[in-house]
Amino acid sequence: MPYSVVWFKRDLRVHDHAALTAAAARGPVLCLYIVEPSLWAASDAARQHYHFILECLREVYRALREHGGRVHVVCGELTDVLTRLHAAAPFDALYAHEETGNDLSFQRDRAVARWCRSRGVQWQEFPQFGVVRRLRNRDAWQARWESHAAQPCLPVPATMRFAPLPWADTPPPDASALGLTCAEPPFRQRGGRTLAALTLEDFLNERSLQYRGGISSPLRAPSACSRLSPYLSFGCLSLREVVQATRAQIVRLPPSATRHRAGLNAFISRLYWHCHFIQKLESEPELETRNLHRGYDGLREADWNPDHFAALAAGRTGWPLVDACVAMLRETGWLNFRMRAMLVSVAAYPLWLHWRPVGTWLAQQFLDYEPGIHWPQMQMQSGTTGINIPRIYNPIKQARDHDPDGHFVRHWLPYMRQVPDTWLFEPWRMPAELQQRIGLNPGVDIPQPQVELELATRQARERLFALRAEPAVKAAKPAIVDKHGSRKRPPRRRAGTPVSRSADIGQLKLAL
Repeated sequence: MPYSVVWFKRDLRVHDHAALTAAAARGPVLCLYIVEPSLWAASDAARQHYHFILECLREVYRALREHGGRVHVVCGELTDVLTRLHAAAPFDALYAHEETGNDLSFQRDRAVARWCRSRGVQWQEFPQFGVVRRLRNRDAWQARWESHAAQPCLPVPATMRFAPLPWADTPPPDASALGLTCAEPPFRQRGGRTLAALTLEDFLNERSLQYRGGISSPLRAPSACSRLSPYLSFGCLSLREVVQATRAQIVRLPPSATRHRAGLNAFISRLYWHCHFIQKLESEPELETRNLHRGYDGLREADWNPDHFAALAAGRTGWPLVDACVAMLRETGWLNFRMRAMLVSVAAYPLWLHWRPVGTWLAQQFLDYEPGIHWPQMQMQSGTTGINIPRIYNPIKQARDHDPDGHFVRHWLPYMRQVPDTWLFEPWRMPAELQQRIGLNPGVDIPQPQVELELATRQARERLFALRAEPAVKAAKPAIVDKHGSRKRPPRRRAGTPVSRSADIGQLKLAL
């Protein structure tokens, strides 16, 4: 009897799952998640991503068991698995959600399309976010985002019939067998829809009160931010249900809850920008590997300094706030957006590192790694988009502004607990006798900066702005704005509608 395959990817839920709903309405379904060794061997894959996905799959398995089915986890390259399955038990349709992933997943999807055409298998994909395939320009993009967000959330299909896997199930491979041997953050968020729903509820009811004003602080952000980013990245919640739940909460608030309402409206705006950035990679997949503005090719490539990168990755730059952020990332897999922007800015300007290797390292560190946001942001913060005003963060100023008493750096950097307040922001400048008295050896216990911050930043700025001023570089900007820039919106808006922004958007739009 003909049946459909539902291919789970980064949509690890059964609620508001368009592919599952459509396939179940058609007839029997076989639910598959395929562990693809080539994708897990990629430089942006990490052990924490794999374990998070397995945690999500356990909940999908339990949810389908309530309806008499299950999700089968199979290891192998995608087209190889489909070929084996089709030979053993022919199916006539494949259902999935669209994915804007790395280049490997893009090439994989193209191979799947060819495979389906060659065998007469219908392949139907559904939007996962407010991202538009084969978008010609951005003129009507906001309206399409709103249309996607406003569509009713799909309930779990009331009736489902399940086709069996024609071979015996085997356990998913161990992370080490996939080559995922790097350390895993011990305090990362755990996967699954149950935790995702609880996190959303807690944010909407309580924590969103801190959202405005709290998301920039490395101390307050862990509770002020929604913490929904990994659950959106791996599809435990759909974007649509988060948008609708947030707008419903805004409507329920009393008129006096102005701070609460402002926080939720700001969050809606960031959900909009979440898709705005993913659309960039969807429209131009090469953003993962090359400069958006080709006029910036050669800006940093020839100046790679392995010592600078090693110091950054080890959290030994000497700038306390930077090193504390790396320490937090290593332990939790998460960092608020302003601190992420600062890390990339420090890498790109005073350390003068190209964004691609830094971005690969950070992709492994971020539990919520979303390629469509990650790579455009790496370029935006590094100044290679050609359409955004470069924002160069001074890590000492950021520390004074957001951690003036040193609570954050002293929490994550134990050696800083011995440093007097006077030297909190530049501990390497402590007099030698003071360092000896408190038992800290310069260059050993206290890392020393690789460069002189003001001089290196000034030189980087001069090189960047000299390139930006070249006529050929300026001439290429309008075409990039036309393809990737946001569009103006009417001044009047209803509660929960994204606020107006220009192409040169601010730095805090993705602090979910």
